[in-house]
Amino acid sequence: MINKICESLRAAVADIEDGSVVMIGGFGNSGIPMQLIEALRLHGARELTIVSNNAGTAEEGIASLLRDGLVRKMVCSFPRSSGSIWFERLYEEGKIELELVPQGTLAERIRAAGAGLGGVYTPTGYGTRLADGKETKVINGKGYVLETAMPADVALIKAHRGDAWGNLIYNTAGRNFNPIMATAARITIAEVNAVVEVGELDPEHVVTPGIFVDRVVVQKVQQHDTA
Repeated sequence: MINKICESLRAAVADIEDGSVVMIGGFGNSGIPMQLIEALRLHGARELTIVSNNAGTAEEGIASLLRDGLVRKMVCSFPRSSGSIWFERLYEEGKIELELVPQGTLAERIRAAGAGLGGVYTPTGYGTRLADGKETKVINGKGYVLETAMPADVALIKAHRGDAWGNLIYNTAGRNFNPIMATAARITIAEVNAVVEVGELDPEHVVTPGIFVDRVVVQKVQQHDTA
């Protein structure tokens, strides 16, 4: 039996190296692996490229990685959110690089990496500056832009429950970016609200099969976010 339960948050992120590309799940306040992010901050890996839907708010989560100077580049759809501070400050000071990706395109680039594809053709951005330097094609009279797949070294994701084999289920909106990121990274680490016995999860409800998950770690303290 393969037991993927990790003894601690610290141990789960201990081998994340400087310069890594790290995907972080979540959308708004739902499905964010807050305790894994904090463990990564304490671990202290630097020069990170963070791939996420947004660049965090206030002093928590991704914003704390920005505040501590650990991030070299953000790849996201919404770098400015309500209550965000650190991305704006660093960007204005020229201390962080931004790759702005439309949300649907971001999801499809991640999904393509997980499916082993080289990229996807999307009509989003065709004829605009977002297409500068990219291959374009007209298919059935409609213009498309080739967006390459976006893999990662590590994905930090959040799930509702998991088992020792790494099978995961999500709670409502917590499903967001987490399942596709799990497939697109070389190492996937899942923060879960609780671990159940193998066989307890209904196979019909498992969204991320254990084959895509390398480590499972349980939250220290239950948070309000149960996604």
